Amino acid sequence: MQRPLAGLTTKNLATELTAGVTLLAIAIPLNIGYAQIAGLPPTAGLYALIVPTIIYALVVSSRQVVASPDAAAAALVASSVGGLAAAGSADYATLALAQAIICGIMFILLAVFKLGFLANFLSKPILVGFVGGLALDIMVSQVAKMLGVKIESGGEFIEKLTDLVTGLGTLNSWSLLISVVSVAILLVGRVYLRAVPWALVVLVLATVVVVAAGLDQKGVAVLGEVPAGAPALTWPMLDWVTWAALIPSAIALTMVTTAEGLLVSRSYSEKHGYPFRANRDLMAFGVANIAAGAQGSFSVGSSTSRTAAMDQAGSRTQLPSLVLAVGTLLLLLFGTELLADIPSPVIGAIVGVAVIPLLGIREFIELWKADRFEFLIGAICFLVTLFVGSIPGILVAFVLALINIAKRAANPAIDVLESSGDPGESLLEDAPEGTVTAPGVIVVRMAAPLFFANGAVFTTAVKDAVTAAGDGEVKHVVVDMEAVTDIDVTGAESFAALKTWLADRHITLGFSRVRAKTRNRLEKLELLSGEKLYATNRAAIVDLTGTEKKDS
Repeated sequence: MQRPLAGLTTKNLATELTAGVTLLAIAIPLNIGYAQIAGLPPTAGLYALIVPTIIYALVVSSRQVVASPDAAAAALVASSVGGLAAAGSADYATLALAQAIICGIMFILLAVFKLGFLANFLSKPILVGFVGGLALDIMVSQVAKMLGVKIESGGEFIEKLTDLVTGLGTLNSWSLLISVVSVAILLVGRVYLRAVPWALVVLVLATVVVVAAGLDQKGVAVLGEVPAGAPALTWPMLDWVTWAALIPSAIALTMVTTAEGLLVSRSYSEKHGYPFRANRDLMAFGVANIAAGAQGSFSVGSSTSRTAAMDQAGSRTQLPSLVLAVGTLLLLLFGTELLADIPSPVIGAIVGVAVIPLLGIREFIELWKADRFEFLIGAICFLVTLFVGSIPGILVAFVLALINIAKRAANPAIDVLESSGDPGESLLEDAPEGTVTAPGVIVVRMAAPLFFANGAVFTTAVKDAVTAAGDGEVKHVVVDMEAVTDIDVTGAESFAALKTWLADRHITLGFSRVRAKTRNRLEKLELLSGEKLYATNRAAIVDLTGTEKKDS
């Protein structure tokens, strides 16, 4: 079993501690912003950086992935819990805690039953569309904050956009100025001096300016008082009906976090050559989320941007996460008065710049160039998430994933093979339409399992090949089964119908290169009654034509 803080040595200790300070500077302002997106107090974002972060860092197999609430998770919390309680209320906070606990239980179940593969149903187009829809919804709220315009943060996208447009007359010029300068510093700093924690820099500078110039008296909104003290152990007290109402949104959070978290964890483990254990990582997400729900926070996932920042800083262990937890605790104990005067426009600017990559503009352009159907899948998921809601968005995502799978499986590569002329060589070349593999013989290869979505397509292709060869030209049909890894009942029925069709035309049917598992399946489905099995090369043809000896 991997020891905690694997990879930490005396040689990299200084680097890891420095990276931890950088992570602290990045995470504090972002988590305050994400808590506001979720409709929760700033402490909910800060509490997530203490106990959940420590537990995750000590359990996870990844040496680099940083656990934290992110923008997409915060938006999901707001859109799902907002339909059950008013944002800012005690009931709202309790529901967010319960949702995190349900997520934690689901992660643990995924780990115990090794079901992490389910997240593979969330393909890149689906994730791009789903997260992009959430990101645009977030952007509207952050733009309103940057302009000093009040909107209904818990409303639907159209309602928030309408409030923003109609409220432009109340725009605060000081808020706009703070936001423009902050965004400029963040974007320019990201290009030229990436190692500098620019989010912290603009946060401190904006706060100093607001306090010194008294801009809070001129309409610039500030964060306000943040309660001091460490997080306390709690538990959401809800009836079973309310717990059940949170399950769909918890499923959405769990699946999105699983897909993104495992992808990030795997990519960094491959990049730096250390072990990756998917089920252990899922277990880490599980215990971290239960801890978040039990001490006043909300759902925790993986932070791609912070993980990338730590990788760039040279970190290869979870020590920076522990530094983050200690630093956040000290801030809550002794420095919350420093947070009260943080201007809301700068928080909006920090979160807005962080959210821009989540819009998926570059990814949508790449999808458009690569595959229009996958672009359409991403676009539909984006629009449903944006205009209907996050839960319908994730449901549509799974439906689209199944449609995409069925579409591709329903049109497998089906080839009539051409003999190379050498008895010792495999049959590799696709034959032109109307030809046969050898005199009187057609060998057909399908590069997919035979099941309900493509059974009719396969039988039609074989019939077309026989018909195209001409009446009486084909005496034997051999199905190359190397790529057919499974057959379902519907596919078997299609195969049986093909056998009857061939028998009516006095054409024999045989199989070559049958896998052991597939052969057992053929026998169970009674598809091997009298049909011959042939070896893995051209002997299948020479046996049928009688020009060379039989191959067993």
